[in-house]
Amino acid sequence: MKIAVAGTGYVGLITGVCLAEMGYDVVCSDIREEKVLLLQSGCAPIFEPGLDSMLKRNLDAGRLLFTTDPELAYKNAELIFIAVGTPENPDGTANLDHVYEAAYTIGLCIDKDSIICTKSTVPVGTNERIKEIIRSVKPAHLEIQTVSTPEFLREGNAMYDFFYGDRIIIGTESEEAAKIVEQVFLPLKIPLIKTDTRSAEMIKYASNAFLATKISFINEIAAICDKVGANIEEVAFGIGKDRRIGPQFLQAGIGYGGSCFPKDTKALVQIAGNVEHQFELLEAVIKINIRQQLLAVQKAKELFGSLEGLRVAVLGLSFKPDTDDIREAASITILKALLAEGASVIAYDPVAISNARRVFGDEIEFTADIQTAISGAELSLIATEWDHIKYLPLEKYVQLMANPVIIDGRNCYSLKDVSKYPITYISIGRSALHPEQAQQHTRPGPNMKGRYDETITSILSD
Repeated sequence: MKIAVAGTGYVGLITGVCLAEMGYDVVCSDIREEKVLLLQSGCAPIFEPGLDSMLKRNLDAGRLLFTTDPELAYKNAELIFIAVGTPENPDGTANLDHVYEAAYTIGLCIDKDSIICTKSTVPVGTNERIKEIIRSVKPAHLEIQTVSTPEFLREGNAMYDFFYGDRIIIGTESEEAAKIVEQVFLPLKIPLIKTDTRSAEMIKYASNAFLATKISFINEIAAICDKVGANIEEVAFGIGKDRRIGPQFLQAGIGYGGSCFPKDTKALVQIAGNVEHQFELLEAVIKINIRQQLLAVQKAKELFGSLEGLRVAVLGLSFKPDTDDIREAASITILKALLAEGASVIAYDPVAISNARRVFGDEIEFTADIQTAISGAELSLIATEWDHIKYLPLEKYVQLMANPVIIDGRNCYSLKDVSKYPITYISIGRSALHPEQAQQHTRPGPNMKGRYDETITSILSD
């Protein structure tokens, strides 16, 4: 079976590479020649653990091809995945221009009966429009069927999620198409759920909206914990033990970001509005998250008063660890706020600097060395819970900072560990620690630095 993938963005590239790894012949199409040339050379344009090696392996095996020629991609293809971007419109709706352009091009190029699977996150009813567009331009004698196959790939864990995911959704009105798509994914031994097309389209939005709701909920509980003297980690642990709730996405912090949650929650609000339903709960989730992203800067202003001229190290730029994606990242909101307050900012991240530099240019300093970032800083503000940060010995803050003050937006350190050092430490939903509360300073044992070095070596080698 020849499989084609329209689009080599995050979802399209992961989908194409992983299908090739399963043994299928895959052609990935993109309109950007520079990107295709990079992929043909075996280099991935995104950072994703495990992607580079799998990409090269399948290129070398001849199972994977990248092209800007849509005829080469779609002719003789039995299964075509649409995985192009659906960026956010100014009003919060999903922009479907790329999806419809891909459908039109596919209709012009196919030369045999085909099944068109939509991986892009699209509003309810989009697959019906895709079918209409393709049928309007395809050769009259060809039959096409459409299937909604929403993706559930976590950035930083995408390869694992493809091969060991919780479920695969197959949404279509065609039993024949459903059986063929089922056979493609059957070797993965992941539960397959067959639905109608519109239900499959809604499952993707509902899943992301629910997870975003859990994050905003626990952040609201954290705000109350701050005021009543409770510890959000103990609260989250206690409620997460309830099997009806579960511990996932109950980590308090400075909010969610990335390419999915912010875009999809706003799109679902718009979808609801289109059928005259006000989604008040989700509107509150979005509002809370916007506020949460500025919480760290607010805490800094409460602590320092004015941030004018303050030397601030922002630790972490990507919206989550193990990715270079900074889309809707809390760090971007924080950096803009710090600059507006007149702070002098240096930012650290192990992989996302080039993406952040495109946003801020030379307005801030960048470094890929965390110790350089905190040297001479008057405030370290943690925005991403990279292992490089979590395993940095706390004594480094004492040794290198002008004044050891940490505002931890991801609760990377335990209060017990921080309390051993003369550090002012402010986190989310937990008691603040001040130097006068610190125990007598003790250096970490030899195993601590060894663990840190081993962890960093492992991360860099991966």
